Amino acid sequence: MSETNPYGFTTTILHNDRRRPVEQGSLHKPVHTSVAFGYGDARQLAAVFQGREPGFRYGRQGNPTVAALEDKISKMEDGVGTLCFATGMGAIGALFQALLKSGDHVVSSSFLFGNTNSLWQTVAGQGVAVDFVDATDAAKVEAALRPDTRIVFVETIANPRTQVADLARIGQLCRERGILYVVDNTMTTPWLFRPKAVGAGLVVNSLTKSIGGHGIALGGALTDTGLFDWSAYPNIAANFRKQVPANQGLAQLRAKALRDFGAALGPEAAHHIAVGAETLALRMERTCANALALARMLEADPRVAAVHYPGLASHPQHALVASLFRSGGSLLSFELVDAIDPFDYLNRLKLGIPASNLGDTRTLVIPVAHTIFFEMGAERRASMGIAESLIRVSVGIEDTEDLLADFRQALAS
Repeated sequence: MSETNPYGFTTTILHNDRRRPVEQGSLHKPVHTSVAFGYGDARQLAAVFQGREPGFRYGRQGNPTVAALEDKISKMEDGVGTLCFATGMGAIGALFQALLKSGDHVVSSSFLFGNTNSLWQTVAGQGVAVDFVDATDAAKVEAALRPDTRIVFVETIANPRTQVADLARIGQLCRERGILYVVDNTMTTPWLFRPKAVGAGLVVNSLTKSIGGHGIALGGALTDTGLFDWSAYPNIAANFRKQVPANQGLAQLRAKALRDFGAALGPEAAHHIAVGAETLALRMERTCANALALARMLEADPRVAAVHYPGLASHPQHALVASLFRSGGSLLSFELVDAIDPFDYLNRLKLGIPASNLGDTRTLVIPVAHTIFFEMGAERRASMGIAESLIRVSVGIEDTEDLLADFRQALAS
């Protein structure tokens, strides 16, 4: 996995808790429910608060169970450190809360998860300028950059239309300009892709999705890859400048987004996510294979008007995907011909469950324009390529033939 770690991805994550002594020999890091941590020496408590010694201060800023999960995520992303949050949106919101000021500028992909789009719209109303651009074209990102651009934000594979950002070229732009490059890796996960490879300084993961994998816990994470020079970032406060440059970004994020804003991940959720993460690679291999088989079946059916899946040769960014990712991922979307009502179709499915989550072990389906993207209106949906009949599918680990038969019978009806 690296020069200092001889093991592969799954072996590393599976045994990571026990690299250090675990209480009572437990195979998993136990759930530590205490919100406060006592010290036998008051001077040590002060040293922990001042950052001179490692340790835990208060549950909002860290917890042994959460810290064990953070270490796992860092290993997954080959990062120097990770902060976990109550949700994926909490992790993205931390960027605004801790790293941006009024008068700053952000360039964001226009192809975004609906709630992320809504967040950036909110940020734009609070003194931070936000430009939305087609991130499949690095030239459009470059044209939007300004002297006061602090962050370029993209997703690897857009939800739900599966557009793929020109990740490497955008990373090169950010390196040349000294801009913080933030990549949301949720739709690919660290198993399919590591944004560090294209120069990302911070990586976002919604732990609720494929990393947790079972739809039983909310969580999010920001991982510092170690590539960004925080000493050159103008918004680091003076008290965090006392830390070595490599630690300044996460130190400010921990204080301003966790201590001050309180978007902390609870220990019970962290435990569920950590256990789920152990099988990430195994689950992704199955869900990606299922997604490709389903996409091919749907694309070949004349009752389907369009299929959007990066693993298909017909996808506009298929060559880019093949050069960057292990596979096309576990998310696809498709449009039915006008004669088929999408609601009736969804109601005929027996295995696909109408639900709004992603990255579950079960296949989940949703009519996009009428639910998760309804609030943004028809004009904005159209600008993002979201048809009114679009159905999003988060493909699960069901037996492949069972899944194909279910989607096929719903078409036949």
